[in-house]
Amino acid sequence: MGGSRNSTVRKGRAADEPHNGEPDDAEETDERLPPADLFRELRTSRSGLTGREAARRLLVYGPNTLTRAGGRRWPGELLSQFTQPLAILLALAAVLAWVGGTPALSVAVVAVILLNAGFAFVQEMQAERAVEALAAFLPPTARVVRDRVRSDIEARDLVPGDILVVAEGDRVCADAHLVEGTLTLDLSSLTGESLPVTRSPEPSADTVSLLEAHELLFSGTTCTGGEAEAVVTRTGMHTELGRIATLSQRGKTERSPLERQVRKATWIIAAVAVVIGAAFLPVGVAAGLGWSAAISFSIGLIVANVPEGLLPTITLALAAGVRELARGGAVVKRLSGVETLGSTTVICTDKTGTLTENRMRVTRLWLAGHERSPDEAAHDPQAALLAANGAACTTADAPTEAQPHGSGDPTELALLSLADDLGVAVESDRRRSARRTIFPFDAHLKRMTTVSDTADGLTVHTNGAPESVLPHCTHLLDSPGKNRDLDEPARHELTTVIDRYAASGLRVLALAHRVLDPGEEVPTQREQAESGLTLLGLVAMADPARPGVTEAVKAAHRAGIRIHVITGDYGLTAAEIARQVGIGAPGSPVLAGDVLERMTDHDLDELLSGHQEIVFARTSPEAKLRICEALRAQGEVVAMTGDGVNDAPALRHADIGVAMGKSGTDVAREAATMVLTDDNFATIVSAVDAGRRVFDNVRKFVLYIFAHAVPEVVPFLVFALSGGSIPLPLTVLQILAIDLGTETVPALALGREPAEPGLMSRPPRSRTAGVIDRTLLFRAWVILGTLSAILVMAGYLFTLGQAGWHPGDPTGSGTPLHQAYLEATTITFVGIVACQIGTAFAARTDRASLFTIGVLTNRLLLWGIGFELVFTAAVVYAPPLQDVFGTAALSPAQLAVVAPFPLLVWGADELLRRARRHKTAGLGAGAG
Repeated sequence: MGGSRNSTVRKGRAADEPHNGEPDDAEETDERLPPADLFRELRTSRSGLTGREAARRLLVYGPNTLTRAGGRRWPGELLSQFTQPLAILLALAAVLAWVGGTPALSVAVVAVILLNAGFAFVQEMQAERAVEALAAFLPPTARVVRDRVRSDIEARDLVPGDILVVAEGDRVCADAHLVEGTLTLDLSSLTGESLPVTRSPEPSADTVSLLEAHELLFSGTTCTGGEAEAVVTRTGMHTELGRIATLSQRGKTERSPLERQVRKATWIIAAVAVVIGAAFLPVGVAAGLGWSAAISFSIGLIVANVPEGLLPTITLALAAGVRELARGGAVVKRLSGVETLGSTTVICTDKTGTLTENRMRVTRLWLAGHERSPDEAAHDPQAALLAANGAACTTADAPTEAQPHGSGDPTELALLSLADDLGVAVESDRRRSARRTIFPFDAHLKRMTTVSDTADGLTVHTNGAPESVLPHCTHLLDSPGKNRDLDEPARHELTTVIDRYAASGLRVLALAHRVLDPGEEVPTQREQAESGLTLLGLVAMADPARPGVTEAVKAAHRAGIRIHVITGDYGLTAAEIARQVGIGAPGSPVLAGDVLERMTDHDLDELLSGHQEIVFARTSPEAKLRICEALRAQGEVVAMTGDGVNDAPALRHADIGVAMGKSGTDVAREAATMVLTDDNFATIVSAVDAGRRVFDNVRKFVLYIFAHAVPEVVPFLVFALSGGSIPLPLTVLQILAIDLGTETVPALALGREPAEPGLMSRPPRSRTAGVIDRTLLFRAWVILGTLSAILVMAGYLFTLGQAGWHPGDPTGSGTPLHQAYLEATTITFVGIVACQIGTAFAARTDRASLFTIGVLTNRLLLWGIGFELVFTAAVVYAPPLQDVFGTAALSPAQLAVVAPFPLLVWGADELLRRARRHKTAGLGAGAG
């Protein structure tokens, strides 16, 4: 693939060919030219483009985005709605109606199929757009050099000629040619190879394919180490990834567990409907109904049992939950993530940036023989040397007018700020030009090293965790220009100081250096560079806890969620921050990474099986993954936070991987299920709350829809079991008017129900708990459904009885009782609608009383009920609709019969919930 592309590349235009001032088309630029030639071809330089030139090129080349393959999808999506099992079932009913000699009923059922397909299609398209639109909350960014300064821009604004800065954790956003620095790249997205490769500016042989050329970078790959600058050669669909995208088709979205569960339940309901309809067909014929009436009866049973709007309503409810979470700072990338959030039992959180503000500030300096604050060290040459060393060993950029807050790791920004305060600030350009090599921060080693030209000669600068740096130090800077051996008493003093700082919640770094001997070559191996170091001192930084985290921790504890802290920080520091925000208890374990590595799996399982909260300090990425897998093996639903490249495996294995949107790397965000746009722990707890609420609301409208199956089915059973002596109390068309006219809008409104009181005081639901369980079915079918059926049948028989009807009396067209029969079936229809209203209010809470949340608090439900009443009135009183649905106008006295139905249905359920609350309270008191 890469070789064929290279063979078609055309060289740049001849030197004497006129140029219009625009850069050569990127398709005509050979990306393997030497940097100097590339700069000339692309009309750029190491200083980057100007903002005006970049804007002009954006108009020429277009945005740096990939066009979705496959074209318009809606025709196929719409067609798929007619192949759903419920649509096929209804189509079968339409055929039976036509064969049975009732073409009007057949046409009505076909209309239902069309309406339901259109409704489901619109809902699914809305849900898809809602999830795809979430990309706007997290636009991929790229760091470029523009107007001679580094700045962050949206990746879609990259153009050929931009100088792109790539660092560890970044996703490469365009094809580019390296001009400075060395990187380690993961090319698995293009080549399928899992092992990372090294890329450097040295040109490779012409015979090597593009993907193997070690001076080239490709869009879609990720940087796993190092930092470098590269000139962008191709963007958008012209990149190697773009070429692959043109051959790709969009994969089918996997359904969430909740959708699969409800779909399975719907299949069962449909099968039961067919069995019941088929079983009662001969019963109806044997009762003397005739085949036409028996077929209508069977179709009525099938239609009454089919929950037409259930699946699209669930999809829309999940999509609405995703949108709500995004507005609150939590971008969930899959619909299934919403329901999983609600069952979270354990949160494994990082400390820095999640529990804390990730806004480091140096508060104490330890120098040999003395300790002081940065203000007190303003004129101390020893402190100045310490600060200069710290600034040299960074890749962050200090604040400028273009970047008021700077950019880069907060710890490194704190070191740059310290150097600035002490008057030894190093400009980023000067630091980069002086640097000869860099050994990036390593998550396992927990230290970083650079080699730079200084006034004293080539100098190695190292900083990192004290326990990582001190073993490589042989001397201690006693005073400027004077070293002494770093003996055991000095090491003991350092340990005491480090523990004292950490116990105060401060983060501690050790800074060391080594001046290379004249003529000594730049070290090429980390081990070679990080040997014989001289310790310059310690830097202690404060990172205060985020506002609101303490309250969020309390809310998580009330919800039965345990919180473990997994951090690369020092144990005492992490434990103090955890104590400040309420995680753990006095005596809770603080486990260092080396201790964890020595533990067996059995020992780790035993440690995690208790109810205590643990601080895991100085952990490696492998340890993070091991903790995650151990918790999941015990049946826990784990939410795991992370921000680095090495966090990706743990984020993928967790039930909910939570990446940081601000400080996190592109790799972490790609691996995660949820991304926090504010990096705040409190947002995780809010997302759990929202996940529980969405799951509860799904149960509410499932309850609402299932409850109406009973009063719709019972009239047909009464008709069949009476052998036709009791005329059919409800027509098939009236059922369709209920299922598609009066039921849908209130069901959607229940999906927006506010959280029920005590929602976050319940323990997490089981991983295997379903949305449809015995409790829901008992409440829907036995309590709400049966009561509704009794009420509507009583209203029907009462209306007929008032007209002088007796079982077996004819009620057909032209008979004296026909008008009374029309009014009675209308009473049944209106009675079911009235019971729906009572069921809607009953379904608003699962346990609490309706009065605790307020009768009028769900305005959408009130509007839905208003629509329901208007639609019902039209069906009952509009003459054209009376002819279609077989209804008759009701008198005020007849309406008074059904008026109490909502109150009776809701009241019965309210009493049931009250009894359940008292039972639960009694069990709790007994346990106490």
